[in-house]
Amino acid sequence: MRSPAPGIRGRGTAENPPNRFERFHVEPDPKACDEVGPSPATQFFRDRSCSIISYNDSPDVGFAASVNPYRGCEHGCPYCYARPTHEYLGFSAGLEFETRIVVKPDAPELLRQELASAQWQPQPVALSGVTDCYQPVERRLQLTRRCLQVLAQARNPVCVVTKNHLVTRDIDLLSQLAAYGAARVYLSLTTLDAALTARLEPRASLPAHRLAAISALRRAGVPVGVLVAPVIPGLNDHEIPALLQAAAQAGASFASYSLLRLPQPVATLFEAWLQRHFPLRKDKVLNQLCALRGGRLDDPRFGFRMRGQGPGAERLAAWFELARRRADLASAPPELCVAGFRRDVPADTRTQQPGLL
Repeated sequence: MRSPAPGIRGRGTAENPPNRFERFHVEPDPKACDEVGPSPATQFFRDRSCSIISYNDSPDVGFAASVNPYRGCEHGCPYCYARPTHEYLGFSAGLEFETRIVVKPDAPELLRQELASAQWQPQPVALSGVTDCYQPVERRLQLTRRCLQVLAQARNPVCVVTKNHLVTRDIDLLSQLAAYGAARVYLSLTTLDAALTARLEPRASLPAHRLAAISALRRAGVPVGVLVAPVIPGLNDHEIPALLQAAAQAGASFASYSLLRLPQPVATLFEAWLQRHFPLRKDKVLNQLCALRGGRLDDPRFGFRMRGQGPGAERLAAWFELARRRADLASAPPELCVAGFRRDVPADTRTQQPGLL
């Protein structure tokens, strides 16, 4: 593999690999780039989708319905399995995934309409199934909050997965849902090392802030757990016991994990990230991952993509299980309840403020 592009402050990757679906690709001149260049400004684009609830039939995830107010994610995690989805929009899975964010301004109203439809069968909705619904722009646009307001009015259960402390802003809505057994939150925790977080998840909340979010949610009566994801062999797998202990002390009551997934072109991006930040560990990390993936960097098969296969994967699962029990964390969250659901949800009469995008 060729040398990685120079790093960019505040971004997880500097590469823009060719889009599989595009005939042409622009390759910048590496001689014209500074060793550590300035971060390109994030651009936002409107998405005029006519529906907002997506469905999947994967046996590997705990939900069938999800809502994604954003496409692309400014958190910039180089390992993100969602990066290839940006190629369907004509963008690159690399730097453009974290600098060209597609926003769905009609998401709350579309959600209200779909929940009010006679065709909707009350069931848990995941926020979000793909990219983080609490990424930085949410502070300004509040699309996730407005979707939560609709869910709270309908008393429709929701599961939130995030790595951003901003989720605490919406404790009022989450606690309303929790009163009906209709809310749970996972805080994604990758490492307790703030320096590693700054490299691995450059625009996400630091570990201490994620633990603080767990504490705040627990105090508000919102069921909250920790998702150790992704487990990266040779980089953060040794932290599993400490991560679970810290989460339990903060107030988490359940825990899960998932193994690093590297679908193309994410594998190329992550290899470049390792070469830039941990060149001496690169081979160790990739070799250990291959040992857990049947000799490959990625295995997309259901039943294997989240946990891996073989003796190494079995040892990892057993080690996580032991650490989970020692931390006194449950292996599964409480079931979400649909009994309080009501179909009559009033329309949001507010108009969007001009100049948001």
